[in-house]
Amino acid sequence: MSIELRTIFFGRRPRRLRAGWRIVVQNGLELVLYIFLHFIFFRNVSDATQQAFIFDKLLFVAATTLSIYLARRYLDRHSFDSIGLEVNIWMLWDLLFGFLLAGVLMGGIYTIEYQAGWLKFIGYRWQQDSMGTVVAETLAGLLVLGLCPSWQEELTYRGYYLQNIKEGLNLALAIVLTSIFFAARHIGNANAGALSTIIIFLAGLWLAFAWLVTQQLWLPLGIHAGWNFFEGVVFGFPVSGFTSFHWIDHRVTGPVWITGGAFGPEAGVISIVAIIIGFVAIFGWSRWRRYLAQRLQAQSSKT
Repeated sequence: MSIELRTIFFGRRPRRLRAGWRIVVQNGLELVLYIFLHFIFFRNVSDATQQAFIFDKLLFVAATTLSIYLARRYLDRHSFDSIGLEVNIWMLWDLLFGFLLAGVLMGGIYTIEYQAGWLKFIGYRWQQDSMGTVVAETLAGLLVLGLCPSWQEELTYRGYYLQNIKEGLNLALAIVLTSIFFAARHIGNANAGALSTIIIFLAGLWLAFAWLVTQQLWLPLGIHAGWNFFEGVVFGFPVSGFTSFHWIDHRVTGPVWITGGAFGPEAGVISIVAIIIGFVAIFGWSRWRRYLAQRLQAQSSKT
């Protein structure tokens, strides 16, 4: 291989594949692993059942996780937890704050739409189904809508992609490009359009900001999981075009450009307001974290 051709694929210091090629290899590895896992574990499972749908989601998450672990370890030559998964004192706090912040924001969206007459309340699901069914469907929704997509997408976009592009180019481009990729992932969803793509791009910037101020993925993971869970399961909105079991039955009647219509709030300008508030809340959270860390450090230095 000539020197010129070699430099297209490999960097000099350290001697390894360039960031873009590492991302390409990781994507190929993810696809191969998913097909392999699907072939091994899915041969005798009917594709038409809810259990099969959940199992398929878990296989996809496993393929993503394993491919990024291998790429991070052997291509990037970094530890897996260096991607932003360090277990520390802030891990649970960031997850909890992000999850609850998303719940408050989605509750605000529901309240504004209800008070403005943009949605009509119909009833609660437990008025129709048994409490056992409600609990089981809620847990399934938390897994399929909340935990699986948030883990897979944050590990990919704010984790592997962002941090490799940052190394290959710079931080600003990494944040913008990964937010574009994140928005592009949802273009094929039902009822997607130009406005939904723009707003999901803004959501990508918001989640990247959550990573930036903490240097960990726990806060964006909590926000992402909470947003999907409260949006779909609790308040009954479509989640980026997908409908699911939900606690509250209602019908959205307001302007689509405000409410998002059949795609969900991410296709309405009401979500832009929520994202702006979310930026402010994360900034406040980061300042409080820093203040508390300084207080704890000062106390430990005195002892």
